[in-house]
Amino acid sequence: MGVSTSAPDEGVAVVTVDFPPVNALPVQGWYDLAAAVRAAGADPMTRCVVLTAEGRGFNAGVDIKEIQRATGPEAILGANHGCAEAFTAVYECEVPVVAAVHGFCLGGGIGLVGNADAIVASEDATFGLPELDRGALGAATHLARLVPQHLMRALYYTSRTVTAEELRRHGSVWRVVPREGLREAALGLAREIAAKDGRLVRLAKAAINGIDPVDVRRSYRFEQGFTFEANLSGVADRVRDTFGTERSTDEKEEQS
Repeated sequence: MGVSTSAPDEGVAVVTVDFPPVNALPVQGWYDLAAAVRAAGADPMTRCVVLTAEGRGFNAGVDIKEIQRATGPEAILGANHGCAEAFTAVYECEVPVVAAVHGFCLGGGIGLVGNADAIVASEDATFGLPELDRGALGAATHLARLVPQHLMRALYYTSRTVTAEELRRHGSVWRVVPREGLREAALGLAREIAAKDGRLVRLAKAAINGIDPVDVRRSYRFEQGFTFEANLSGVADRVRDTFGTERSTDEKEEQS
C-alpha cells in the first residue's frame, strides 16, 4: 500500500498508487506521489514515466474522512498543498508522463491526468470533478486541459462525469482499450517515447511546457484560495457531510 516505483522496460519508470479501497489519498500520500514522480523524472536513465494505480479506480481525490476527523484547518491546508505538489510534480517532471487510467478518475485524479503529457484509458474509465458535492473547489484548471471551456463549466457545475471515449473524441485521451490491456497500452506508448534520445526528450518537455498558454501552478493555486474560503465560512463542512444533498438555511428561507 502507498506509492511505489518500478522499471519494467529500459528508459521507462512506472509510478503506482495504491491506497485502498478507492485511492482517496491522505495528505502524506500526495506528497509521496510528488516525490516519486520527481525522483523518477530526475533519474538520467528515465525517458518516460507511466503513472498508474491499483484497485477499483485510478484516483478518488483527497481522503475526505481525514479532513472530517480534523479539528482545525491543518488537514484542508495539507490537502491543498499536497495536491498542488503532486500536480506540479507531474507537470514539471523532466520527462513525459503517461497516465494509465482505469475506473474512476475524480477530483485530484483530474489534477494528475490534466497535467500529464498523454492519457491512455480503459473502456470503463470515467472522469469528473464532484467538488461541488464534496465541499471543495479546484482542478477546473486541469479539467479545462481535457475538454472545451463550456463543457468544462457544465461538468464542474453539475458534478457530472464523462467517459474515456468522450474524452478521446475531444482529443485528450490517446487510446481507449479494454481494462485488461491498459497496462500494456500505456507501456507501449511509453516505450515509443523512451526510444527517443533522452536529452532531446527532456529538452522537448521543457520547450512544450514553456509555450503552455496557462500557468497551471498559479491558476490552480488561485482556485485553492476559494476552497479555503469555503472551509472558513463553514459551507464546505455542511456540503461535505451531506454530499451536497442539503441546501443552506438561507436558501431554504428564501424558498419558503
